[in-house]
Amino acid sequence: MDEEQLDLSGEEEEITADVVLKTIQTSWQNERLSPEILPHRNDMVECMLGQIQHMERNINKLPKTDLRTSIHKMELSRIKYIICNYLKTRLEKIEQNCIIIINDEKQRIESGTNYLTPLEYRYAQEHLLNIEHHLKQTILNQVPGNMQVFEINKMSTVPNLQSHVFLKANETVHGIVLEDHFGDQDEEIDLEEGSQHILQYKFIADLVKNGKVQLI
Repeated sequence: MDEEQLDLSGEEEEITADVVLKTIQTSWQNERLSPEILPHRNDMVECMLGQIQHMERNINKLPKTDLRTSIHKMELSRIKYIICNYLKTRLEKIEQNCIIIINDEKQRIESGTNYLTPLEYRYAQEHLLNIEHHLKQTILNQVPGNMQVFEINKMSTVPNLQSHVFLKANETVHGIVLEDHFGDQDEEIDLEEGSQHILQYKFIADLVKNGKVQLI
């Protein structure tokens, strides 16, 4: 990846394409391994898509017999796969936990801390409407009127935040409290920079979101 300076819209800082790619790779890995949907990094995705177009134009200027052409095309394919799989993983989570994600997102939008892009939020709403329509057409309309009661929130599924994950500390973090649900033996631990651990996701969820740890 060329060390070109990229200007992120809405921000007054320039970062290199290599930093953008590493950020997307980390976001992709965290998204794949976390039980819940994470805050979107659409800014980085859009930035990298622009860089891909720039790289494709440069590749087209090279002779087809140039070895660099094949190398750059392989690198482009790898980057495109990461971006596509990142977006696909997010859509799969939206479909699996559509109701709880929409309910939580409504509150986040009010506070300006939304996790979804506008397009993802619209997709979630349309997906939920399609589910409701399908169930009404195939089930509710076939039963007596006094039984046509449909409470969509009762169908809600939630991600398992108690699942265990592998993680690596990007920096030293002190005072993580591991709650004991079967007694009062809470434990407090520190994560040293570079150390690796297996912990319940809910204890380190905020650390994943702020980049202090990453899932592996």
